[in-house]
Amino acid sequence: MTIRTISTPGFNDQKPGTSGLRKRVKVFQQPHYLENFVQSVFDTVQIPAGATIVLGGDGRFYNREAIQVILKMAAANGVGRVLVGQAGILSTPAESCVIRKYQAFGGMVLSASHNPGGPEGDFGIKFNIQNGGPAPEKITEAIFERAKQLREYRILEAADIELDQLGTYALGDMQVEVIDAVRDYADLMEEIFDFAAIKALFAAGFRMKFDAMHAVTGPYAREIFIRRLGAPADSIMNANPLPDFGGGHPDPNLTYAHELVEILYGAQAPEFGAASDGDGDRNMILGKHFFVTPSDSLAIIAANATCIRGYRDGIAGVARSMPTSGAVDRVAKALNIPCFETPTGWKFFGNLMDAGKVTLCGEESFGTSSSHVREKDGLWAVLCWLNILAVKRLSVEQIVMAHWREFGRNVYSRLDYEDLPVSQANQLMQHVTEQFTHLPCQQLGSYRVHACDNFSYTDPIDGSVSRNQGLRILFEDGSRIVIRLSGTGTEGATLRIYLEAYEPDTSRHALDAQELLKELIKIALNLTQLQAITGRDKPTVIT
Repeated sequence: MTIRTISTPGFNDQKPGTSGLRKRVKVFQQPHYLENFVQSVFDTVQIPAGATIVLGGDGRFYNREAIQVILKMAAANGVGRVLVGQAGILSTPAESCVIRKYQAFGGMVLSASHNPGGPEGDFGIKFNIQNGGPAPEKITEAIFERAKQLREYRILEAADIELDQLGTYALGDMQVEVIDAVRDYADLMEEIFDFAAIKALFAAGFRMKFDAMHAVTGPYAREIFIRRLGAPADSIMNANPLPDFGGGHPDPNLTYAHELVEILYGAQAPEFGAASDGDGDRNMILGKHFFVTPSDSLAIIAANATCIRGYRDGIAGVARSMPTSGAVDRVAKALNIPCFETPTGWKFFGNLMDAGKVTLCGEESFGTSSSHVREKDGLWAVLCWLNILAVKRLSVEQIVMAHWREFGRNVYSRLDYEDLPVSQANQLMQHVTEQFTHLPCQQLGSYRVHACDNFSYTDPIDGSVSRNQGLRILFEDGSRIVIRLSGTGTEGATLRIYLEAYEPDTSRHALDAQELLKELIKIALNLTQLQAITGRDKPTVIT
């Protein structure tokens, strides 16, 4: 076998976002494009000779082809062993689990998360470090700089590896081990949760519906819910991973998981519903005719953590991304544990977890997890709810309403405006920023502005600073409007407006969030001049 050195022009558009490099499939299929980025990763992170890395993805279109390229490049760059998920598939939380379990140097995750798949869809790649979490900004910035300067990459001339059969294969001097990562992940879940209690819940006639959205979690859901917990076979829908996710948009929210929503709001609705996304790191929680916001889900899991076997002795602390509601802050105060507010992006939680500062963390973008891995974990969140339901024997709605009675309700919503021209999105952000000098102390309807800023974060562990993380308009009563551009899209810009108001009055807790936030929404649209600048008169998605 021969190692070839191949010329590459370098690429100026390979800057990783909050979750790695994401582009259209056709961009990755350009000559040298994938190879340029992968070589830049190898050059930057400097994997020790003979070290082990983990490789897998969400099964989307181009996943298998990319894996074969990366394996041959790993062999040419001195990697000793690569653990690959069977069929090239690994959910993002399962990859974090495997990195940690086998003490690998790191891993490459092939996914564009909740973005559409197929030949006309998206593809993505990111590097996870030894703790199992996404590479921090100092590494991703270095990868980007290397990608621009790179002029050659190394790749082994060899036949493709058989990915569908478990076993160990030789690729030059490197070993490739195709592993059953479903088992590794399911075993970890069984250590954390009281499977006997959840199994008894199903045996008593409890019904659930889990939507895998034709994405990566189908095999994991079958193993955990059906085989290990004894749920009926029809508890899972859309369980076969497909390269184009069945033509759907694998984002578990009320808009894109509409099939599941219709079931949970139907006449014969089961007691519990949940969905996960393309790579398995996000989740949506539903009760019968009831939706749980991700912000509330994080707070409720924290408040009821001692119901779960893995957290019976309590939790060290909690963390949330800045746009996530302050519901979990109220729980942390009651439990007398620290609560950290970070920028969006799971990598910011990793340092806090490694330092033992937090146990649970979450983002309003349907991501929740704990220190068992260093990624968002959709199935973990679903199991948290099942474990709490098994202990409390109340409905999802009853659990949420009881939580609001105790802590008050942080009424919350997010308005997404997808595929905006970048120039319009930037114009809107600039328009809002220019108002910051005179907004404080102004009365806007029922709300008086306390302060405005562009959120900045200093990491309490390593001292690194992350600036320009989102515009905040903070009101004197604790309500707020947050405006930021998402870093997960591949075309145009996605503008997100987050709205939050605290409601202590229990007589108003059952009202719809959009009704309760109606005045705040009007203020936000007026401040941003969104319709005038973009021409949009309604959001793409409301959560």
